[in-house]
Amino acid sequence: MARIAGVDLPNEKRLDIALTYLYGVGRSNVVRILEEAQMDGAKRVKTLTDEDVNRIAKVLEKGYMVEGDLRKSVSDNIKRLIEIRSYRGIRHAKKLPVRGQRTRSNARTKRGKRLTVGALKKDDRIKTESTAAPAAEAKK
Repeated sequence: MARIAGVDLPNEKRLDIALTYLYGVGRSNVVRILEEAQMDGAKRVKTLTDEDVNRIAKVLEKGYMVEGDLRKSVSDNIKRLIEIRSYRGIRHAKKLPVRGQRTRSNARTKRGKRLTVGALKKDDRIKTESTAAPAAEAKK
């Protein structure tokens, strides 16, 4: 199993697909990386030699920010936006969509499970009324 930038690449995958398992490396970057390393993307990862893996690793080190460095950079940028209280930073802090998406009907992933406001089931209404009644009598 080839290990590049701290990530084990899957053996059975083609090299051009397996490299996308690295954070920060997409399909368009893979083409450039393989071109610089002078390798064929159709090769399977299990057929790579140590020399091939080293060539790819050198290309990644030289010209691309991947994995830990990229994650740190992204989190630092978000922290900076929150710190300077920009609009985007405020949206990040409130865990709301940042790029102008609507939140009235969508954004469930960001906002979490739907909380129903106003409509109570019959059983719940009885429970709230029974707990509210003694409190009302105590005030009199």
